[in-house]
Amino acid sequence: MELLHRLHPLLNSFVEKGPAGCSLAVMHEGKKVFESHVGYSDLALKNQIAEDTIYRIFSMTKVVTCTAALMLFERGLFLLNDPLEDYLPEFKNMQVYGYDEQGELVVLPAKRSILIKDLFTMTSGLTYSGEGNETERQVMAALKQKEELGENLTVRTLSKTLANIPLAFEPGTKWCYGFSHDVLGALIEVLSGKSLGEFFQVEIFDPLKMKDTFFTIPDNKKHRLATLYDRSDEGELIKNERVDKQFQPSVTFESGGSGLLSTLDDYSRFAYMLANGGEFEGVRIIGEKTIHLMGTNHLQPEHMEQYNWGYLAGYGYGLGVRTLVDPALSGINSNIGEFGWSGLAGTWVLIDPKEKLSAVYMQQMFPNFESYHQPRLRAVIYGAL
Repeated sequence: MELLHRLHPLLNSFVEKGPAGCSLAVMHEGKKVFESHVGYSDLALKNQIAEDTIYRIFSMTKVVTCTAALMLFERGLFLLNDPLEDYLPEFKNMQVYGYDEQGELVVLPAKRSILIKDLFTMTSGLTYSGEGNETERQVMAALKQKEELGENLTVRTLSKTLANIPLAFEPGTKWCYGFSHDVLGALIEVLSGKSLGEFFQVEIFDPLKMKDTFFTIPDNKKHRLATLYDRSDEGELIKNERVDKQFQPSVTFESGGSGLLSTLDDYSRFAYMLANGGEFEGVRIIGEKTIHLMGTNHLQPEHMEQYNWGYLAGYGYGLGVRTLVDPALSGINSNIGEFGWSGLAGTWVLIDPKEKLSAVYMQQMFPNFESYHQPRLRAVIYGAL
């Protein structure tokens, strides 16, 4: 992959027009074939991005959570088509928002249970908080109330809170990005008898020698955490400290949807394990056939109306990951079945079991410019194969 030198000017151009710094690692057929760190982790302190820089990976946590849940699937502890209520009884007899003949919003009994598969595929009817629909507004109000009362949120209390709010739609009928993978984290806790963080540590992080991946940052590693910046329309980078409360040692909520911190090397070890059929450095984490199931498109045509993010054209959605199904529609030069996900601050992972190829990109900026950065990274990487 000698043409990977083309990545150097590309990364430099990202930093010139966007984040304070970034890093990228590419692994292919068991070797790290590219690694680069560009720019600063903190502009004021002039700290350069380094090998041990720690990043907020936000929704790239979801790939870890779905992998962990599939490990329990492989142990026969659940089936994908099982009703969620068999394991999390708070989800029994769910209600859903709908409309009556007069067009008025009403609450109705759900026609079927949420299936565990619906959590993986974001077709559960669960949402994030927001203003888009009544479910989002109710979630926002419930979480705000808990914060005002000083209640310590946990994976299980979040699950029970969400179960008391009517779903945004009938389970299985639409795609909606939301708290589904956080509830999957609650399922992992119930089935394993461990906290989500403990399960990750014992079953994934320790075996893969991921020494800098965690939900809360130890005091002795805080100096390595990259600064998160808001980028103004004029290009000014302004330090963002609003989100870091969730990563402090006192926090009890371990978000399976967005809570992990990690380094380029740690996450690369995890990503390449998946690209390598579930094994890395002689340690097997998950089965190759299960990874294939994970990277298979599980969405039906009726789900695609909501799964319509422009830069994901040509991609379907598997068990917690985007997956390429139509290279012509996407304009992408990768293989069908290439999969992965990204994070709110612009982090990104690519996994291709066919090529035994993985790539991990890290940065820390809002807005994240993902629709510009990520397709270009992919085009250069596959152009070098």
